Amino acid sequence: MKTIHIAVLVLLIVAVVVSTVIYQQQEQEETKLKVIYAGSLIVPFEELEKQFESRHPGVDVQIEGHGSIQVIRQVTDIHKAVDVLAVADYSLIPDMMYATPSGEDYADWYVKFATNQMVLAYNNQSKYADEITESNWYEILARPDVTFGFSNPMLDSCGYRTLMVTQLAESYYDNQTIFDDLIACNFEPTISGTKEGDTYIVFVPEIFEPHAGKVVVRGGSVQLLALLEYGGLDYAFQYKSVAQQHGLRFVELPDQIDLSSTEYEDDYKKVIVRLGFQRFSAVDTERVGSPIFYAVTIPKNAPQPELAVAFVEFVIGEEGQKILGNLEQPSLVPAEGSGVVPFALEPF
Repeated sequence: MKTIHIAVLVLLIVAVVVSTVIYQQQEQEETKLKVIYAGSLIVPFEELEKQFESRHPGVDVQIEGHGSIQVIRQVTDIHKAVDVLAVADYSLIPDMMYATPSGEDYADWYVKFATNQMVLAYNNQSKYADEITESNWYEILARPDVTFGFSNPMLDSCGYRTLMVTQLAESYYDNQTIFDDLIACNFEPTISGTKEGDTYIVFVPEIFEPHAGKVVVRGGSVQLLALLEYGGLDYAFQYKSVAQQHGLRFVELPDQIDLSSTEYEDDYKKVIVRLGFQRFSAVDTERVGSPIFYAVTIPKNAPQPELAVAFVEFVIGEEGQKILGNLEQPSLVPAEGSGVVPFALEPF
């Protein structure tokens, strides 16, 4: 009996060793594809990852989300080896990756592949949830007992777009106190807004802090979701797709201010947000209001450039666009390329 037990133990040890060796071989043979993206894309990109891997055995797509400015800084400032990069503001790619002030050139093309719109998200427990409308949302937010949040404009496109929306609201509602009531008076040093001709300039100091507990700022817009869902906030400026994906209620803002429509592009351009960066030379300090378009590119030093092209092709192709649509992320069909777009992507 003792001999049998020893034999069984030996067999188990052999099985474990063999399994470990096989696993290690599989790990070594697996090709890793590093994809970093705007945090608002987390839901569709998790599905894109799964579906792409199912069609490419032996490929491990490693995805990572950040605020859009942070996405690009992963490449330009932190110098991570990245294969595919997707942001919520297409203009960040040429502004931050084409021929930078330091002389470095990280990319020379992008493809617009999705759109979105700004909304004000909330839930059933939010104060005045049954009162808030497209016509009075700014009055509700200004009430002393109401809290709201948005993402850091230094790091995330949804953050500086929030400032654009609140500034555009002054003209649309013919109320010149909206920006001051919601933004300027709630920060120290203040986030200030001034008018130069027909253009409104919003200046964000490099270091700023909300005071009095009314406003919450987080690095990325999706970081506000837990606070919103569990009562830490009444309202949050979000993209419509994010609010829908997380089952939140939301106020749809007028097209004239929600940054969704090319029809009002000239109006959007009348707001410029200047970011008070001092440390990050790769960051363009001026963001100009424009319709929301997401874009994707492949950094010039991508470790897996051919596989990266295949992933981008999947995202902007019919299958990828269907995944985006099924998960409430509006897609741009056909996609729109700019710059030296890889030949394989031109049919899309």
